[in-house]
Amino acid sequence: MISQLSPADFAAWRDQVSTADSAGPALLPVVLDVREPWEVQAASVKENGFTLVHIPMREIPGRLAQLQSIHDAGRPIACLCHHGMRSLQVAQYLAQGGFTRVVNLQGGINAWSQQADPSVPRY
Repeated sequence: MISQLSPADFAAWRDQVSTADSAGPALLPVVLDVREPWEVQAASVKENGFTLVHIPMREIPGRLAQLQSIHDAGRPIACLCHHGMRSLQVAQYLAQGGFTRVVNLQGGINAWSQQADPSVPRY
């Protein structure tokens, strides 16, 4: 089962998962935006204590190696889409493929705009 993370709780999650260990600096989590390019142009989150990676949902299987390198580095991944359904499917796909630190941003960028950053346009 994929953990659901509300945008209101994202900052606390980000801070919790990016704690440094004794071996080196903190690893920033990744927000994986699986929306289409036109959607990203309409509204996007701003990097703030995380790395933003945009890979449209349809490209995920072909770019699995890129995502595997993120996972192998121990970086948690929070999946994001418009309302949270595509991102949930991607999170489930990744979990079935062995990804262990993946969550879904519940409600997507629409909820992000309402709960975390009202400067993000809604569409």
